[in-house]
Amino acid sequence: MQLETQRLILRNFEAYDADRMFLLDSNPEVMKYIGMPPLNDKKDSEKVIQMIQQQYIDNGVGRLAVIEKESGLLIGWSGLKLLTDPINGYQNIYDLGYRFLPEFWGKGYALESAKASLDFGFNNLKTDIIYAHAHSENNGSNHILKKLGFEKTSEFIEPDGICFWYELKKENYFSGL
Repeated sequence: MQLETQRLILRNFEAYDADRMFLLDSNPEVMKYIGMPPLNDKKDSEKVIQMIQQQYIDNGVGRLAVIEKESGLLIGWSGLKLLTDPINGYQNIYDLGYRFLPEFWGKGYALESAKASLDFGFNNLKTDIIYAHAHSENNGSNHILKKLGFEKTSEFIEPDGICFWYELKKENYFSGL
């Protein structure tokens, strides 16, 4: 699968993405609101990629590697995931997520890649609602979700603190942001 925006290519993860994925997963700033410690072994990032690749097979969808067209570099990931394990009382729903290297924060890449994923979800997967969640203190992510039109509908407790639960209904989504 591949999605394309003005500045980005979103594509399936490949084994050769492990080095760049490890840069992401081992960065304490990136992992600050994830509820997991930064990884310290590239083999763990290889396992994450294998897990995502299995989600493509099992669920037909999974997070996508985000490639900046200008540099050709993997700068993070974004996309939809079918949540098969319960979160906040929800299960078997599409969840929007994204994670980027800090040097690419503030450039609008999360918003741009999220829009492409939402368009795909509503138009290709024919889903009527997409969910997302973010740590309550992750101001950047919460701002992006609100800008995309997500509505905060509840809060839930994770081991590292309070998370906000969001939903976006197809009829409330405006893709021309």
